[in-house]
Amino acid sequence: MKYNRILLKLSGEALMGKQQYGIDSDRLMQYAEEVRAVAEAGVQVAVVIGGGNIFRGVQAEAFGLDRVQGDYMGMLATVINSMALQSALEKLGTPTRLLSGLTIQRVCEPYIRRRAMRHLEKGRVVIFGAGIGSPYFTTDSAASLRAIEVEADVVLKGTRVDGIYTADPEKDPTATRFPQITFDEVMEKNLNVMDMTAFTLCKENNLPIIVFDMNKEGNLGKLINGEEVGTLVTMNGTAHNLDPKHSGLQPDLHHSSTASAEQQA
Repeated sequence: MKYNRILLKLSGEALMGKQQYGIDSDRLMQYAEEVRAVAEAGVQVAVVIGGGNIFRGVQAEAFGLDRVQGDYMGMLATVINSMALQSALEKLGTPTRLLSGLTIQRVCEPYIRRRAMRHLEKGRVVIFGAGIGSPYFTTDSAASLRAIEVEADVVLKGTRVDGIYTADPEKDPTATRFPQITFDEVMEKNLNVMDMTAFTLCKENNLPIIVFDMNKEGNLGKLINGEEVGTLVTMNGTAHNLDPKHSGLQPDLHHSSTASAEQQA
């Protein structure tokens, strides 16, 4: 395995599948199968999932609601998706724990860093719900922060596109993909990999990001096995010379697939 511990960021909107809203059971089970396979291979897996298929906090103002109230509604949407993923994983026999940034004692544990790390060490898939528990922060920020806190080797951002492009490939047919790119180049080119808060957290802590197509079956497993999937974002554009704390990374890691610019919830 190329990584010992990963933080997988999933889009809530991707859970809709071909539906207009809500959770598509086929897509949910596909994600669960991918995560199960990786966990059974011995990789410690933490997951953060968005809530855009149910409610996005930024929608609140459009409805005439208070933005802070809307953000809390969005956090609860992520808990619903987290519970769905937890149930799907447990249906497959994978032990899980759901930790929440908000206190919801009847359905999930409160987030405690040491507890989260202990669950990972025991081989349980840890799902982080409710973002970081504060308004004005996206689930991208939650993914970056939790990855740093639990000392993950990498943030894997699963989207519906296969990496980071020069422009939105769904709108611009001339857009080209980056096999690898540096944090500085992403900022200079104004590419939408993550929101700036989340991206800066990863950059300042030398935590690599890989953007890849999670909807293509088998991609997560291929990536974990070191195959060329998605776009790698690091300090110098390669996996060489990374911070030694990311012990799951091997010096020969080289990703040459490419990437997308569209930000997912």
